[in-house]
Amino acid sequence: MEAPVTVRRRDRSTGPRRGSGGLRFAFYGRISTLEYQDPVSSRAWQVEAAERVVAGRGRIVAEFFDVGRSRSLPWPRRPQAAALLAAAQNPDRRFDVVVVGEFERAFAGGDAPVVIALLASFGIPVWLPEARGPVDLAKPEHQALLLMLGHQSEREVLRNRFRTTAAMAAQVREQGRHLGGRPPYGYRLVDAGPHPKAMHAGWGRRQHRLDVDPVTAPTVRWMFACRLEGMSAAGIARLLNERGVPSPGVYDQGRNPHRSTAVWTLRTVAAILANPRYTGRQVWNRQFTDHREAVPGNRRSSRGPVRVWNPRSDWVISDDHTHPALVSDADFLAAQQITALAVPADGRVHRYQLTGLLVCALCGRRLEGHWVNRRPGYRCRHGHTTAQVAEMEEPGWVYWSQTRIVEHLVATGNKDLAGVVDAGDLAARLRARDALIVCGPDTIAVDEPLPDDTEAEVASADDVQTTGQLTLPMPTRSLRPSAERNPRPDQWIPRPRRENAQPPSRSIQNVNDLFGG
Repeated sequence: MEAPVTVRRRDRSTGPRRGSGGLRFAFYGRISTLEYQDPVSSRAWQVEAAERVVAGRGRIVAEFFDVGRSRSLPWPRRPQAAALLAAAQNPDRRFDVVVVGEFERAFAGGDAPVVIALLASFGIPVWLPEARGPVDLAKPEHQALLLMLGHQSEREVLRNRFRTTAAMAAQVREQGRHLGGRPPYGYRLVDAGPHPKAMHAGWGRRQHRLDVDPVTAPTVRWMFACRLEGMSAAGIARLLNERGVPSPGVYDQGRNPHRSTAVWTLRTVAAILANPRYTGRQVWNRQFTDHREAVPGNRRSSRGPVRVWNPRSDWVISDDHTHPALVSDADFLAAQQITALAVPADGRVHRYQLTGLLVCALCGRRLEGHWVNRRPGYRCRHGHTTAQVAEMEEPGWVYWSQTRIVEHLVATGNKDLAGVVDAGDLAARLRARDALIVCGPDTIAVDEPLPDDTEAEVASADDVQTTGQLTLPMPTRSLRPSAERNPRPDQWIPRPRRENAQPPSRSIQNVNDLFGG
C-alpha cells in the first residue's frame, strides 16, 4: 500500500503565488483503459478543456496524467495523482493551482470535497470547468455543485453497466453471438464473417464463432459417455490423469502460463459436464467478478477481484444452436440428472455437527465430513482427492468418527467439557469459547484461542509444555477466521459452502428449461 500523504500546512493568507505570467497551473487528467482509449487524443481534449478555464489568468506549467486507472481508485492509489499530492506538499513547488479538464476524469462519488480540502490545506485551490474557475468549499452553491457532479459520475457508471449487460444478454439470447473470451475446452474460435455493426465492419473487424477442436473434442465426448455410464466426476478426472491427457490449462498454455503443471481436477470435470455450450448453444453470464468489498458498495475497500459462479437461473442461453454440438440435448439433460444430489438409501438427512471445528494436526486443514457405517465421521486427506493418484510418501489420512471424538474428549477429564451429552452440545461449547479440536492419527486435543493481549507469534516449544498451547503447522490465529480480524495474504480460510441446487425435474424437456431460461 502507498504511504499516507503527510500534510504540511502553509500560511494560506498569502494565497497563490503569481509569477510574471500570472498563475502557474498543474493539470491533472486520467483515462481508464489502454485497450479502448487513445491516451494521446484523450489527454489532448482534457488539456484543451483545462486551458479554456485558465485562459488569460495563467498557464499550465506541470502535468499529471494517469493512464489505465479507474475513477473508483482514490488519489493516493493512482500513480500520477499521488505524485501531484506529494508535489503539493513541497513549499518550493512549481505550481500554484490545480486544474482538471473534466470532473469525471478526476473524481468519483464523494472524492472531490476530500481532495479539494486536502489541497486547500497546502494553500492550493482547485479549478474545475464546471465551476468556471476555482472551487470554494465555503460556498453552498459549490457544495451543491460537487454533490451533483459526484452523483452524476456514479450514475454514468451504473447507466453504462446496465445498458451493456442488457445488450449483451440480448445478443446471446436472440443472436447467439460469441462475446469474446477463451473458447471452452473442446472448441476453437474460427472466423464468422464481418462484424455485425456496419461501422466496425468498415474498420475491418471480424466476428468469431465456436467450432470443434479436433484434438480436444473427442475427450469431451468421452467424458459425457463415461458420465452417462454412471462414472463419478472424480473417477473421470483420475482416468484422464492416469492416461496423461493434458488438462485445459496445459493444453492452452498461451493463456495459462502459470498452470504448466496443472492436472485434471474434480471441479474442472464437473464444470465441463455442466456447461450447456456443449449442446451447441451460446451461453453468457455464468460468472461475475466479486471485488470482495469490506464495505458493501465501496470499491475502495476491495480486497482484490475474484471470479464467482452466478446462479444457474441467471445464465443467458441462446434459443437456437449456434455452433456444432459435442453432446445431444437428451444426453446433456441425462448427465445433469446423474449430477443431481443422491438421496441416502435410508432417506435420512446426514448432519455433521462438528463441521468447521476440527483441524488436522499434520497439515493444518479442516477435516471434512464423511458418512461411514451409517454414522457421521470426519477425515483429512491432506489435500488429496479421488481425482488424483495418491503418492506413496504422503502421510496417512486422519479419520475420527463423531461418536469417538465426543467419548475421547469427555474421558480426558477436561473440566470445561464436563457434562457434555452429545456432539451438538460439544459444538456449542467450542464455538462459545472460539476453540478448535486438533486431530492427529491417534491423538486429539482442544486448542484454546490465544489471549487478546498475547503477541501474534506462535508459542515456543517450552511454552507448549507449560501452557498447553499446541504448535500446529500453521499459526493458531490463521486457522480461526474472525469477523474482527482482516485476513492476511497467507491466511488459510475455508471456502464458503454454496447451497446445492435441487435435482432438476423429470418433466424438463430442453436446456433452457433446465436453467430457468
